[in-house]
Amino acid sequence: MLYLSSATAAALHAMLSKTDPRSAMSWIAMCWLFPLGGSILYWLFGINRVRSRPQTHLIVYDQQVATNTNTATVPIYHSLSKIGNALSANRPVAGNSVKTLYNAEKAFPSMLQAISTAQHSIWLSTYIFQTDTVGLRFVDALSLAAANGVEVKVLVDGIGEWYDWPHVIPLLQQAGISAARFLPPRLFPPNISLNCRNHRKMLLIDGKQAFVGGMNLGGRELAGTKGRRLTDIHFCLHGPIIEQLAAVFATDWQLVTKEKLTGLPAASSNKNVVCRVITCGPDESADKLLLLILGAISLAQRQVLIMTPYFIPPPELVAALQAAALRGIDVVLVLPLQSNLLFVDWATLHWLPALLARGVKIHLQQPPFSHAKLFVVDQEYAQIGSANFDTRSLRLNFEIVVEVFDAALCAELAQYISKAQHAAPVYPLSQNKYTAPLVRIRNSLCWLISPYL
Repeated sequence: MLYLSSATAAALHAMLSKTDPRSAMSWIAMCWLFPLGGSILYWLFGINRVRSRPQTHLIVYDQQVATNTNTATVPIYHSLSKIGNALSANRPVAGNSVKTLYNAEKAFPSMLQAISTAQHSIWLSTYIFQTDTVGLRFVDALSLAAANGVEVKVLVDGIGEWYDWPHVIPLLQQAGISAARFLPPRLFPPNISLNCRNHRKMLLIDGKQAFVGGMNLGGRELAGTKGRRLTDIHFCLHGPIIEQLAAVFATDWQLVTKEKLTGLPAASSNKNVVCRVITCGPDESADKLLLLILGAISLAQRQVLIMTPYFIPPPELVAALQAAALRGIDVVLVLPLQSNLLFVDWATLHWLPALLARGVKIHLQQPPFSHAKLFVVDQEYAQIGSANFDTRSLRLNFEIVVEVFDAALCAELAQYISKAQHAAPVYPLSQNKYTAPLVRIRNSLCWLISPYL
């Protein structure tokens, strides 16, 4: 009786909630063919939507909508603005500055300095917050700020926290900091879904300065005595775009703590970069970022550059890259030869031959592992932030991306990708070690479970 009721409940939930019929059929078969075990697996891994996110009451100040800037005459700006306007309530805003911080050796000192100068508020969201020597430096800096009367809010993902021990949340709370876990797995009240993770990385200081990108907090970001484990990119932003970033943090914070936050107005910077914040996640914004990426690829006139640590694309993204290459666009993927997740690497290899066959250029970077996430189109448009080019980021995780319309910054990022491209070997399609039957079977098996890697 327990088997029948659990299988029926899980199968009905899959049928009513899944948007892909193949996914729904797979889960329904799993529930009925594996008594109890299939239903348990579904409740653990098959629930990938958060249905009710509260609307934040953060004060949103008038934004300087980008209408009279130089970028407004660029065709890709006009078209992508329409797509973004249809997908998001945010509008492109001018008056921002964006500075690139290469590797943690530059990013962490800048972030710690910003924390030390905070006067009103520090809002920090991260996926992983280690409690090693580097992580404890951030704990100490945040503790000192809180002791000086600064409002400090720290949000750490409920699964990401388990990457290190002891956990950081108790340490922060002991220091008098308001810290919370984002959707941690628990039995009472029930929340056992493991898929809906907050992968966003943001540090907001007084509404005046923000840091976003792909870096987690901890020593693995830094070079050690045995060399560098990974390379990464973070960004420092000033200007009205911080209001959009603050609204995202406030919404996430309210979802977890039920507390409403009030932000500070952001002042314009001395630059005029046009930006817009795009969020995606397993809620009402599902597929938003994917649609925007597809739109940008379809609008490319010369070049599409992608650098990502994990590449497990949904089929529609593969088709868009193939179509762009077929119409003569220079489509370049720069991927790590070996990431920190071997099964992900094998799933990635499944997709590459189909892309190469249509003219997409693929380069595999030698170690250290590149954790950078960049998307640049025609050196006029870029996306920076936390999202990888995989199904987990595009459909399961809560992610944040900042659109950037600025020729100078886009040219800088394009040069960074191109330098890595020229230093990395081309993917060897014809070599037997990549086309041997057993290797292809291994890669295909990993591809089958790739949405949950």
